[in-house]
Amino acid sequence: MGRGGRARLAALLAAAVLLLWAWGRRVPGTPPARTPGDPLEGRSLPLIFIGGVPRSGTTLMRAMLDAHPEVRCGQETRVVPRILQMRQHWMRSPKESLRLEQAGVSKTVLDNAIAAFCLEVIVGHGEPASRLCNKDPLVLKMGTYVLELFPNAKFLFMVRDGRATVHSIITRKVTITGFDLTSYRQCLTKWNHAVELMYHQCKSLGPSRCLLVRYESLVLSPEPTLRRVLSFLELPWDEAVLHHERYINQPNGVALSNVERSSDQVVRPVNLDALDKWVGQIPADVRADMAELAPMLSVLGYDPWANPPRYADGPDVSLDRSPDRSPARSLVVSESLGPNSP
Repeated sequence: MGRGGRARLAALLAAAVLLLWAWGRRVPGTPPARTPGDPLEGRSLPLIFIGGVPRSGTTLMRAMLDAHPEVRCGQETRVVPRILQMRQHWMRSPKESLRLEQAGVSKTVLDNAIAAFCLEVIVGHGEPASRLCNKDPLVLKMGTYVLELFPNAKFLFMVRDGRATVHSIITRKVTITGFDLTSYRQCLTKWNHAVELMYHQCKSLGPSRCLLVRYESLVLSPEPTLRRVLSFLELPWDEAVLHHERYINQPNGVALSNVERSSDQVVRPVNLDALDKWVGQIPADVRADMAELAPMLSVLGYDPWANPPRYADGPDVSLDRSPDRSPARSLVVSESLGPNSP
C-alpha cells in the first residue's frame, strides 16, 4: 500500500474514533465519559444490508424496499465497504495488527469504532425510519464480520446471470476495482471470483440471516419474490413495494442519486427490458469457454450454454451447491423462489 493509501487509512481511522466519541454524546444528558469496551449504542439495531456484484439488481431491490413505509435504505455511499476493507487489511497484516495492539487498540475498541462509523453513515444520510437499510453491494464480501458488528442484521444477496451483469458493467462503463472494461473474458473471471466469495459468505451467515434473491425472479415474479423478502425481513406486506416508481424523490420515499448508474433505470416500473440484452453481444471465443470461465453460473442455476436462456424454467438452486467445472448443459434458473429455499 502506497503512502497516500496509508494516509487515507490513518485519516479514516481517526474519523471513526471521533465518531465513536461523538456517538456516546449525541443524546443530551448522556454521561461525559464512556468506558472503552462498553457495548456501543446502536449495534443491536436490526439493520438490513443489500449486497451482490454491482449491476445485479441491488438498486432495484433497495428502491422497492424504500417504497415500504417502514424502511429507509437511501443511496449508495461506498464508504461503508471501504472502512470494512481497511479493517480487513489491518487484520491481515501482522505489522499493522501489532501496531494497533501496541497502541492499545484492541479488537473491541476497533470494532466499536468501525460500528460507530457505519452507524453514523447509515443513520445520518437519510430520513428516520423504523428499519434502516444499507445498499453498498460489496459489503457482502465481509458479511460475517458485519454480523459480528450488528448481530441482529439481515442480508439480501442479489444474484443475476453473470453474462448480463458483465455486459451491463461494460456497456454502462461501471468502474469496479480490478475489472477491465475492455474484456468480457477478464470481467467474467472477476465476476465469478466476486460472486463465489459472496455466495460463501451468505452460506456462512446461514438461512436465518442471509437470503439469496435472483434479479430474474424479482422482475419476472415481483409480488411472490417480494412477499418472501419481506417475510424474511419480518416486515408486513405493503403494496407500495410493487410500485416504487410512484415514490421517486417523494418525502420519505425513494431518494435517487444523480451519480448512481442505475438511477435512470429505477425511475421506471419493474420491466423485463434488461433480462437478455447481453445475448449476441459476447464474443464467440468467450461463449465457447463460458463454463470454465464462470463455473458459478451453474452453481447459481444458470445454463452457461443457453443463448438466450430460459429464465422462467427449471428448479430452484440452494446455497448448498459447490462450483462444478464440468460442462453441464441442463441447468436453468427458476422464475420464483420456493418457500424453503435459503
